[in-house]
Amino acid sequence: MLAYIIRRLLLIIPTLLGILTLNFVIIQAAPGGPVEQMIAQLEGIDGGAASRIGGGAQSEVRTNTSSNSSYRGSQGLDPELIKKIETMYGFDKPAWERFLIMVKNYFTLDFGDSFFRDKSVTDLILEKMPVSISLGLWSTLIVYLISIPLGIRKAIKHGTNFDVWSSSVVIIGNAIPSFLFAIFLIVVFAGGSYLNWFPLRGLTSPNFDELSLAGKILDYFWHLAMPITALVIGSFATLTMLTKNSFLDEIGKQYVVTARAKGLKENQVLYGHVFRNAMLIIIAGVPAALVSIFFTGAFLIEVIFSLDGLGLLGFESILSRDYPVIFGTLFIFTLISLVVNLISDVTYTLVDPRIDFESRA
Repeated sequence: MLAYIIRRLLLIIPTLLGILTLNFVIIQAAPGGPVEQMIAQLEGIDGGAASRIGGGAQSEVRTNTSSNSSYRGSQGLDPELIKKIETMYGFDKPAWERFLIMVKNYFTLDFGDSFFRDKSVTDLILEKMPVSISLGLWSTLIVYLISIPLGIRKAIKHGTNFDVWSSSVVIIGNAIPSFLFAIFLIVVFAGGSYLNWFPLRGLTSPNFDELSLAGKILDYFWHLAMPITALVIGSFATLTMLTKNSFLDEIGKQYVVTARAKGLKENQVLYGHVFRNAMLIIIAGVPAALVSIFFTGAFLIEVIFSLDGLGLLGFESILSRDYPVIFGTLFIFTLISLVVNLISDVTYTLVDPRIDFESRA
């Protein structure tokens, strides 16, 4: 098992390199890079943007109408100003050199500074991480705590009225978009038109630091109640039906018939024999569920409830072509995903010792 883990850890390096290379090529080919973004702001006489370049930047705007720059919208800007912008963002170097510098820095966990936020990428990610972890952790936990017992119950009661109406409920929930349900919750419970039971924005109250420990915990979950409800409402169907079908498949096998023939109680058969085998396919979906909810699934919820998390950070970075943030978050998310997948494989062996990755070539 140790040799397998080492091989998987070593494979992370070329995987990360391949993903970074592919995305670097795609993003570099996309129009509207950071230099173009700055030029557009300067053309609009944006004092805040111009002040980042240095004194006298605005006075240089439109001073040379014969500029031969290849950047769209740069006509009328002094060529020296364009060079300053390129140097500021590192675009005075060819693409291959920028890529090699980025890879070297990333493998020493140096993600650089944001182009437009005056903060390092690491500080930005750490600043936004609590929101995404809160949404992802509690949403995933609630979904698994409800879906797995419900799926087992549905497998035991297959074909009964309970199975029929519970399937209807989870399918209807799955059909409701999370952002639409979030708006419904705001209208009904956050002072929109009816009740004013829950806060509309933020992860904590302004007086959070003044509260007692119990008060802080209650305040934290009070703010999370509606965002998490909106996130999980459509997340039960897939896992519930997967659990049900997995258990149904195992219940019909010969070893279950043999266990019952030996006089074992139903709970002993179900949780002592069926559970271990049926849960393998459920465990396989944990990494994808975690990564999806943590980093991609909560973007609209973050916007609707004014939660400044990683999803919103990534979206805004793509719009502004903030390359250090884009590639830094991509690197970290990919690394986390690969490590979590490895942990999932190790968990397989804990659930079912018959699985031996070491014997695989």
